[in-house]
Amino acid sequence: RDYAAPLRDMQFVLRELAPIDEISKLPGCGDVNLEVAEAILKEAGKFAGSVLSPLNVVGDREGAKLADGEVRTARGWKDAYRQFVDGGWNALSCDPEYGGQGAPRLVSALVDEMWNAANVSFALCPMLTRGAIEALELKASAELKQRYLPKLTSGEWAGTMVLTEPQAGSDLAAVRTRAVKQKDGSYKLEGQKIFITYGDHDLTENVVHLVLARTPDAPEGVKGISLFVVPKVLPDGRRNDVRAVSLEHKLGIHASPTAVMAFGDREGATGWLVGEENRGLEYMFITMNAARYVVGLEGVGISERAYQAALDYAKERLQGTELGSKGRDKVAILRHPDVRRMLLQMKSRVEAMRAVAAVTAMSMDVARAHPDEARRARAQAFVELMIPVVKAWSTDNAITIASLGVQVHGGMGFIEETGAAQYYRDARITAIYEGTNGIQAADLIGRKVARDKGAALGAVLGEIREVVGQLEGAKSETLAAVAARLRDGVTALEQAAQWVVQAYGTEVRKAAAGAVPFLELFGTVAGGWQSARAALAAHRRLAAGASGADASFYQAKLGTARFYADHVLVHAPALARTVVSGADGVLALADEQF
Repeated sequence: RDYAAPLRDMQFVLRELAPIDEISKLPGCGDVNLEVAEAILKEAGKFAGSVLSPLNVVGDREGAKLADGEVRTARGWKDAYRQFVDGGWNALSCDPEYGGQGAPRLVSALVDEMWNAANVSFALCPMLTRGAIEALELKASAELKQRYLPKLTSGEWAGTMVLTEPQAGSDLAAVRTRAVKQKDGSYKLEGQKIFITYGDHDLTENVVHLVLARTPDAPEGVKGISLFVVPKVLPDGRRNDVRAVSLEHKLGIHASPTAVMAFGDREGATGWLVGEENRGLEYMFITMNAARYVVGLEGVGISERAYQAALDYAKERLQGTELGSKGRDKVAILRHPDVRRMLLQMKSRVEAMRAVAAVTAMSMDVARAHPDEARRARAQAFVELMIPVVKAWSTDNAITIASLGVQVHGGMGFIEETGAAQYYRDARITAIYEGTNGIQAADLIGRKVARDKGAALGAVLGEIREVVGQLEGAKSETLAAVAARLRDGVTALEQAAQWVVQAYGTEVRKAAAGAVPFLELFGTVAGGWQSARAALAAHRRLAAGASGADASFYQAKLGTARFYADHVLVHAPALARTVVSGADGVLALADEQF
């Protein structure tokens, strides 16, 4: 079955957890109130379900192909992209100065989730274009902005981020691509890049590459890397010396062309410097944070799609009889307790992930547009703290959730025709994209927790404790149970954070050994925080007299929050012990034992 956007839950998020009405009060955001936001989500859901979703399996089976030096996308891809651009979706959150619609990030984040749920291979193309736009907006000259941003914003042209090389991997200090300045101010680039998503394709007439390279006199290491814009088609209409020399054969995302790109094999690829020489990595890391956030949304989207498929199958598959029943009639496997457990693992995590991502997106809008400088600064600190969590926790969850989807399908999940296996294969790259999740964890403990002695995290802990107090004061058995688990979780996170701050200053290797479980702990508690907030909102709505379908929805929210508390959040104290005590076991083994 095709994807159906979870509009009811997204509306709940916009009303209760990340209120869009608060964002609509910010300068420049007044055009998008709750009514407008819900209309955008409804139309995006239609496009995702009717246009992108049917192409997901087509793209998986056909893939992208390289022939005669040109990359061809799968059947239906070009028409879908044309509809995507004509509908204005590429420009949704872009700057109105260059033709964008300027929608709040909170709204566009939920739309991005839909694209990734419906067809993650397709969604990668506009995601990368958005990254190129942000890089050019950040530091490009006025001339480069006028030349490239209108076409990139509309989607007439696509963009890429061209970073790593065969010998470099995640170590971008090892980049060797060379850029030599010419008399006219342009540069000639020579080098080979790998793992370039949508490095070439037939969806647009031009592909604008943002390339990391070194000038001849650049210093070694990360301080000697510059950023260049290198188009496939030059301003005078000539084809630049840029080409895809091969496409990778991948575990998943088959329809997304992952290219090995050659720059300057003949006369040299023409490019133009973005900003100042030797500051390219600095610029790229700013835009990379935005890309990391979107990869987290990939995790949310794939998880939602895997859950929907598993739930549909569980409703239809008849097998066995219900436990405790004397009847012989077969029942849907949805009636089996363990199948329900797996589905609730999927559902509770997806809703928690969506809420965490949305609250982070809301803070992005506040950090950009709030008139009070101190309020902007607090919001930005929260965003920077949460991005590695959104990226890594969501994508780790996506792999787990997609795997559970296969399990719910049983043997049929291992058969490609059901689609469950594709979600699992597609999800696997997300934990590697834009810096592996181990790198995200190292970033979290070092730059985001230890650097400010836990100040930003401490502010979050304070907010979580306020929610615990609200839960305890609600006089509800369900909310009291959630409060107990959340109280234990926030205590565990605080203890682990204190240990990380201390250890990072004295034994950085020991702190690093606990980085991944610390990130999992933080994500688990952050998800519990938002799940608890959802339960409080549902409790209020029920107390106010919600009835019919609304009452059923809110009752389900309470049940999901209770399940998350008892089955997911309960692991927080154990994760904290792993952070604090487990590092010794990692470092104790001698090198020769490996």
